[in-house]
Amino acid sequence: MRIVGLDVGERRIGVAVSDVTRTLARPLGVLRSAGLDSDAVQVAAEEVARLAHEEDGVASIVVGLPRRLDGTPTGMTPRVERFARQLEARSAVPVILQDERLSSREAESRLALRQKDWRVRKQRLDAAAAAVILQDYLDSRA
Repeated sequence: MRIVGLDVGERRIGVAVSDVTRTLARPLGVLRSAGLDSDAVQVAAEEVARLAHEEDGVASIVVGLPRRLDGTPTGMTPRVERFARQLEARSAVPVILQDERLSSREAESRLALRQKDWRVRKQRLDAAAAAVILQDYLDSRA
């Protein structure tokens, strides 16, 4: 079974998925919501359910937890923690919180190597950041 990675933002949620061996993460796409405090949990739960019904299924969900560089919480930290608890209750799939410090910056630099147009990179950034978060989690478990 695979692991799903989520990079949760105010209006966009980047989605990534691991391979069945849980070795490699790849970006899938971006979900759009009316807001983190609105329908974001529902949108994410529907995507997890869709992925769970595919042949390889879903074993767990890794959600990026925002922190400052010194490790202290940001204004988004409690909101993402609440999102993760609600998603776990709704999807009945274990949710793991993973430190996401510098994941967007790393994703941006990786995308910039292959794509020079910043408009194209911006569209892919959230999914790429989700893949970085998920890959960090996978690597920590290896």
